[in-house]
Amino acid sequence: MKQIIESGKTAIGIEFGSTRIKAVMVDLDGKPIAEGGHGWENQYENGVWTYSLDMIWDGLRDAYAGLVEDVKQKYGATLKTTSAIGFSAMMHGYMAFDKDENLLVPFRTWRNTITEQAAAELTKEFGFNIPQRWSIAHLHQAVLNKESHVGDITFFTTLAGYIHWMLTGEKVLGIGDASGMFPIDSRTRNYNEEYLDKYDALISGYGFDWKIRDILPKVLVAGEAAGTLTPEGAAKLDPTGNLEAGIPLCPPEGDAGTGMVATNSVAVRTGNVSAGTSVFAMVVMEHALKEVHEEIDVVTTPVGDDVAMVHCNNCTSDINAWAEIFRQFAEKIGADIDTNKLYTTLFNVALEGAPDCGGVNGFNYFSGEPVTGFDEGRPVVVRNINADFSLANFMRHNLYAAVSTLKYGLDILIKDEGIEFDKLYGHGGYFKTKEVGQRIMSAATGGPITVMETAGEGGAWGIAILALFLERSKDMSLSEYLNDIIFAGQEGVTVTASPEEVAGFDEYMKVFTGILPVEKEAINNLK
Repeated sequence: MKQIIESGKTAIGIEFGSTRIKAVMVDLDGKPIAEGGHGWENQYENGVWTYSLDMIWDGLRDAYAGLVEDVKQKYGATLKTTSAIGFSAMMHGYMAFDKDENLLVPFRTWRNTITEQAAAELTKEFGFNIPQRWSIAHLHQAVLNKESHVGDITFFTTLAGYIHWMLTGEKVLGIGDASGMFPIDSRTRNYNEEYLDKYDALISGYGFDWKIRDILPKVLVAGEAAGTLTPEGAAKLDPTGNLEAGIPLCPPEGDAGTGMVATNSVAVRTGNVSAGTSVFAMVVMEHALKEVHEEIDVVTTPVGDDVAMVHCNNCTSDINAWAEIFRQFAEKIGADIDTNKLYTTLFNVALEGAPDCGGVNGFNYFSGEPVTGFDEGRPVVVRNINADFSLANFMRHNLYAAVSTLKYGLDILIKDEGIEFDKLYGHGGYFKTKEVGQRIMSAATGGPITVMETAGEGGAWGIAILALFLERSKDMSLSEYLNDIIFAGQEGVTVTASPEEVAGFDEYMKVFTGILPVEKEAINNLK
């Protein structure tokens, strides 16, 4: 293995998640052989969720250094080169730069729900749903707010696009990530020309020097060359000087695209659910949506096929908060419990709860949730006076609450639009405890949920696979590569909820939708 690593017969993927930056090295068969990581949290500053540039670069270098150390400890090898590198990150958000490459305002992440006016105006103008977290919504809100920096913009991009640009000099973006900046035409595999023209006409009265085409990154599909690591980029990533320049990079992608790759769900009629800090479900569509739904985004796979996405800002944060309460209680009574046992116990006890949670309900909203119409969030637990308020029902409610807003959107996609899927794959921390997350998600979607052996590798592994695909794209499609090479022989574990569990979740949702005004009052009165 040492010789394989030092000769560069590997690939590296690095993904910026909401709470962790993860670096993964794989061999040429896609098998993970080393990793590194760095924990981080977004900051709420001046009304904006953000990560500073120092946090971004310090985190990236620390994650990469962890990978280098893992390689050294396991194999006695010094990491100097690799066959390809890929970067991915949380989609959407807003990073705008001037002609001198200065960041004009602090990075506005996907989590911000401050673009309601812009998103509504663009949705109406295009006849296409533009969610609040999309990059074009952030740009247009800055225009509407008459922010002084807008006239100085020469380029804006996503977090993955920024990292890639700084390391290669190339202002490009993978089509999946680009589809969260501005609508894509899946026929041309590029930005929608009609909407580009409409946007320029919409802002023509502001007198900006730029046109929208001029400041967007160039769109690339999976397998296309996206530049090489420059000497300056190599030094920025690895200050020790060991990493060599000239390494090819694949198009930078968003976490949605890497999730599709990591779960082998890039083909039509496949889908996946990613459940962690946020939760989103994606289905590769065989036909277009009949209507515009604000609850449903249309993005693309890394090769440009249309994907219906239901994205919710909140998932496991409230579960984590309650787990911390139980940890503190255990500490107070002198019980020493490790984190894995704590979560496994709480998740498993949830399956002992009633299918409808016994009268316990509520909201897990730490931040705004546009799918149900909220710009802010307040975690709330409610119950009937005659509810069976047991630990089992309480924890089952917490797992339901984590995906109830997702179900709210999926019901529109499945029941109203008739979008069908053959397979739905799960990945993310929600599925870490065996069977539990799958069973709850199956109750929410009404169909089987499959978790692959590789699902735990996540988006960093997914972008590493896209880096490997750079070389194989001359011979086969991405779907063929995943089916025939990467996932060959893998079946995964499939769990299907019982009819009683599906009916129980439906009952829970009737109460959930009925008490939405409770969440509204909590937001209005808890300032």
